[in-house]
Amino acid sequence: MNNNSARFFYTDAEVDAVTSRYALRVAARLSEADVPHDISERLRVAREQAVLRAAAARRQVTTASATTAAPITVHVNGGAAALGGGPGMGQQSRWLGWMSILPVLAMLAGLWLIDHHWARSQIEAAADVDSALLADDLPPVAYSDAGFVEYLKAPQP
Repeated sequence: MNNNSARFFYTDAEVDAVTSRYALRVAARLSEADVPHDISERLRVAREQAVLRAAAARRQVTTASATTAAPITVHVNGGAAALGGGPGMGQQSRWLGWMSILPVLAMLAGLWLIDHHWARSQIEAAADVDSALLADDLPPVAYSDAGFVEYLKAPQP
């Protein structure tokens, strides 16, 4: 999965505030434009109707639930962003939550395998040294002898 997902919770008041700011910016741009009188009148009427519809929708939403937070998911893929959320997203977000644990489990398994391999190589190296000592012509008691260092320094025939 190559998209980054972030989950934000906005209250209805915050969503309304953002929508209102956007509407004000659009209205300001339209007011600045030089358009013929008939088009400006149609735009004014359309704005008034939109404001009335938004107020009615806002009253309807506030009577239904005043303090609920609506989950909004932002999916970013490449340079594009898409909003998601609403009904049906609960099951998908649970799966995404469980699937996000998989990389952590893979990393832990990799670290355990590295540790196991390192410990195994240390044991094999110690076993090689022990087998070389036991297969040598010298008895193991000689290694604890104080004169053993002198024996090693002496030239071998």
